[in-house]
Amino acid sequence: MTKIRSNYKNPLAYYDLAHFLKDHIDKNTIIVCIGTDRYIGDCLGPLVGTMLKCKHFPLPVYGTISEPIHALNIESKLNEIKLLHPHNNIIGIDACLGDFEAIGEIQARDFPVHPGKGVGKSLPNVGDSSIIGIVDSNNNEGIFSNSSNIRLNLILNMAEVILYSLIHSYYLYYNKILL
Repeated sequence: MTKIRSNYKNPLAYYDLAHFLKDHIDKNTIIVCIGTDRYIGDCLGPLVGTMLKCKHFPLPVYGTISEPIHALNIESKLNEIKLLHPHNNIIGIDACLGDFEAIGEIQARDFPVHPGKGVGKSLPNVGDSSIIGIVDSNNNEGIFSNSSNIRLNLILNMAEVILYSLIHSYYLYYNKILL
């Protein structure tokens, strides 16, 4: 299991993440963004999904602000996605808790995301690979029910880095097959 980490403030963050992701993205990739817009701390995934759709990203994207994939519907949504795309690989995207010093860090990993783990929920793993954004410290109790510590600006900036990482990784993949 490998991963790469970069803080969203790093001007080269999206290049670093894209370089890693280029080996995990192809024409058969699906992006599944986890979270809800009801809590700032949990809206990273749906915000990324919405931004990808607004940019007309060429791969299927599930989980947006208007149609979120969250704890209450994740099992049925994943079943629908797997029925529609039985042989596709999935990149899962979700917000995450971590150490206080790691807030703002984005990780691209070659293993699934574990939604709900940070708040004690047992939900299905998502993806063959994943992107997570650490939005708050795991020392804060009840993060997604009281996200007053999390600024929307942080989530928006992290979402932009993830957006451009995915766009650039697809560009790298696409140009590789043209050579």
